[in-house]
Order: sequence, then structure tokens, then C-alpha cells
Amino acid sequence: MHEEIIFSGFGGQGALFAGQLVTYAAMAANWNVTWIPSYGPEMRGGTAHCTVIVSDQAVGSPIIRNPTIAVVLNLPSMDKYEPLLKPGGLLVVNSTLVPRQAERTDIEVCYVPANDLALDWGNAKMANVVLVGAMLALRPIVSLEAVEKVLEEHLEGSKRRFIEPNRHALRTGAEYALKSVAEKVK
Repeated sequence: MHEEIIFSGFGGQGALFAGQLVTYAAMAANWNVTWIPSYGPEMRGGTAHCTVIVSDQAVGSPIIRNPTIAVVLNLPSMDKYEPLLKPGGLLVVNSTLVPRQAERTDIEVCYVPANDLALDWGNAKMANVVLVGAMLALRPIVSLEAVEKVLEEHLEGSKRRFIEPNRHALRTGAEYALKSVAEKVK
């Protein structure tokens, strides 16, 4: 198994946190992992993305040219990473903020109204976790339970109040993605 993942959005949307969740869960599962963050010139409102590689082999380089998975939280991220995705790759799109459909037909695309679904759990800022759930439902690199354990272990102090809402957001994203796939098959 070797997955090269990009999480990308505006600063403050939680793209880096989404990557950390997958990274920590993969580390706990004893996979070989890299996580590289990148910030735009402005932290909040600028661009932010991270690259995550999860592999059963040693990772030779943390650089990703053509990801196998891209999780895009906004339109600029969609515009940038859709063309770079490997054929057969997975594009997970926050359809609340991305008003267009993918142009490519050689990739799997999952549209998730992540902000809307996160609002059901009280906070649109959990859209990133909704998208992680959707991604993991379609590419089970790590289990949802492993990500829930990461939330429990890494959210400290006043942020502990977000553990349960994030669990719900994660599960909601996974359920939405699986339901979308089932509807496509019909």
C-alpha cells in the first residue's frame, strides 16, 4: 500500500489538521508516514495544504508530484490539484464551497457538502473532518476508530469538547461517501 495525499484549502479550514489526523492514525498502525505542511503568505484566509504519504515501504521522498488522493476544501485547491491527480486517483471535494464538477473522467470523484454536514454537528469548521471520513470510507488507509483514537489522544484542554462532535463529523462524512457510491451504482 502506498498513498500520496494532498489536503488543501484556505488557511483556517483545517487542511493541516486533517492531514495530521491521518498521519497520527497511520503512525499508530505502524505504517511509514510523512507529513509536510505548507502555508501561503497569510495564515488565515491564505492557502494552506499538507502532503501526507502513507506506505508499507520506506518513503524515499516526502515530495508529491501526482497524488493518489486529493482532498480539496475550496475552489482554488480544486483548480490546482484536480489536474495533478494520478489517473485512477480519488478526488474528495467540499461541494459546499466548490461550485463546479470535476473535468476529468479518469479519476474517482466524491462530492461532499462538508460545510453543510458539519453545521449539523454545530460548527462548519469540522468540514475538514467530514472530508477525512469520506476519504477513509473510499480508501480505508486507516480505520475510523484509529482516527477517533487520535482525536482522543491529541485534543487537549479546552479543545476536548470537540472530540464528540468531530467523531460525529467523521462518521457523517464516511456515511455520506458510502451512500453516494451506492447511489452511483444504481
